[in-house]
Amino acid sequence: MANTKSAKKRIEITRKRTMRNRAIKSRVKTAIKKFELALAGGELDQAREKLVEAIRTLDKAVTKGVLHPNTAARKKSRLQLRFNRLAAS
Repeated sequence: MANTKSAKKRIEITRKRTMRNRAIKSRVKTAIKKFELALAGGELDQAREKLVEAIRTLDKAVTKGVLHPNTAARKKSRLQLRFNRLAAS
């Protein structure tokens, strides 16, 4: 257990940030899952809306510092590729 006041403060700050980061990551995963469900259903209009929402959520996670920009770019690219394949067929 922490002895100094500053160490106790750092523990509390870490706990708060961990909770915040976990919530943001959960939001990202949920948005991606909703897109994948719409895509699996074959509904292009709904999938397009969910794709935009997922991309927006990923960008917000980058802005908050939860995800690395390259990670978000990779995820967005893969989601867009899957959508484009379905739209082309």
